[in-house]
Amino acid sequence: MSPDADMSSARHLGAAYRCALLFALLFAPSLAVAEVQGFLTPFGAIARVQRTELIWATAITMIAILPVLIGTPLILWWYRRGNTRATYRPQWHFNTKLEILMWGVPTIIIVALSVWLTQAVFRIDPYRDIDAEMAEGMDFEITGPPVPVDVVGLDWKWLFIYPEENIASVGELVLPVGRPADMRLTTDTVMQSFMAPGLAGQIYTMAGMVTQLSMIADSPGTTVGQNTQYNGTGFPAQRAPVRALSAEDYADWVETARGAPELDAETYGVLAQSGDIAKARTDLGREGDGPLVFSLAAPRLFDRVVARYRSGEPVPPEAQPGSPVYDPETASLPEVPQ
Repeated sequence: MSPDADMSSARHLGAAYRCALLFALLFAPSLAVAEVQGFLTPFGAIARVQRTELIWATAITMIAILPVLIGTPLILWWYRRGNTRATYRPQWHFNTKLEILMWGVPTIIIVALSVWLTQAVFRIDPYRDIDAEMAEGMDFEITGPPVPVDVVGLDWKWLFIYPEENIASVGELVLPVGRPADMRLTTDTVMQSFMAPGLAGQIYTMAGMVTQLSMIADSPGTTVGQNTQYNGTGFPAQRAPVRALSAEDYADWVETARGAPELDAETYGVLAQSGDIAKARTDLGREGDGPLVFSLAAPRLFDRVVARYRSGEPVPPEAQPGSPVYDPETASLPEVPQ
């Protein structure tokens, strides 16, 4: 084999190696998180509707976008300087048919998407209860009563309170398959936004306000609940696994949580300090790693967090979670009627 042939083979091998490396870099992250289900791999009826909406909206929008993406390089190629067959029209400025096409098609697309997506949004309204009517219309099964969950956003962790089970968890949301989760959300610090892409969409939370989000899992799975609203240096770490378990596994988890240390107002004050779950463990003297679970000893904790901002008076900095001078020993939650 000649030296030139050897060099050519080496160049081809090098190009193939670079392509393989690029392919691996692109797809390795998706393989690494294959077990975590996201927006495009939902395990809940609400998220499936949202995925379908995205796919159809993208496909319909391509009717207007693809001609531009394809036509632009073709026009540049055809009207290149060296193409003597291209007709030069320096005075051309208007074409009725082209104008109707350029403006009419996008207008029709926008109107069609507006009508269709508006109907879909009302169908999966986050404030709407997941009931038998919704289950029949969206073809999923409800196997038990709703599970109320109160969600409090903190810096930089999520607190999930199960008032009917008298338990709470920090850094993990656990739900039973087939039972709707009726969630109330607020924050005890700056504005935040909760999203569990494998189960439902995104909803904002603000101090002193209560928003709602309904979701249901129709098969066991795991997604990552996350804060999508930037809230400081710990923002990237404010993630919480959302696990859907069978009825038996969920009952076992609840029973285990009931034997955990108590979450009372004093413990909540420590949790409310800025920091991630690891810092909260250290502050509470809890060993190990991962999510924290508690038995609930503070009645109506969620309502007391909301009431902190509804007195009509400004919250002192030392009583404001997230404040640099926040002091859990002097800050106290207001009492609310039982």
